[in-house]
Amino acid sequence: MKVTSVAVLLCVGVYGLLIARAQDVPSAVNAQLPGLLSTYKNLHEDPESSHQEQQTSVFLATALRQAGYSVTEHVGKYGDGTQAYGVVSVLENGGGPTVLVRTDMDALPVEEKTGLPYASHARARNETSDDVGVMHACGHDLHITTLLGEARMLAQMKDRWHGRYARRSQGGDVGSQVSRGLALTDNGRPVLSIGV
Repeated sequence: MKVTSVAVLLCVGVYGLLIARAQDVPSAVNAQLPGLLSTYKNLHEDPESSHQEQQTSVFLATALRQAGYSVTEHVGKYGDGTQAYGVVSVLENGGGPTVLVRTDMDALPVEEKTGLPYASHARARNETSDDVGVMHACGHDLHITTLLGEARMLAQMKDRWHGRYARRSQGGDVGSQVSRGLALTDNGRPVLSIGV
């Protein structure tokens, strides 16, 4: 399946940079794939539009806490000044560099017509109060799933890397003010930041 291939490639690509013994990564990825595929389908089937990512953020924060991360919820503000559903998680693992990975959580006001068994049937009110379909047409469901798999693997393989791994999951997409106040520093040094 195309989704599975993309998830494996993204996971393996990031781990190749962070884990010394990369030969163990494919088997670790394969062990997570059934659960990650289920997560992807659930996120795809039940998307939340911008400013409404409450359930997605709760799911993500819960999963990251279970993996051993310190988590801060409700980070950032939307462009209209309301509190955002941003989630920041950090896994400390001794001295070393900081890597920050960012992903979006919101779906688009698009009615899904793919016919997939896990297609979205979600509806929401847009900014003009029109009833619209909602779907992850932009791939944020895959981003969340892949980065959750990556976060779990890095927590399980702490003996292979050192430093600080931080995740910033934001609603409202890139054009909003949600990202303000989410910058992480490493004792004044630049942080390697990857946006997916």
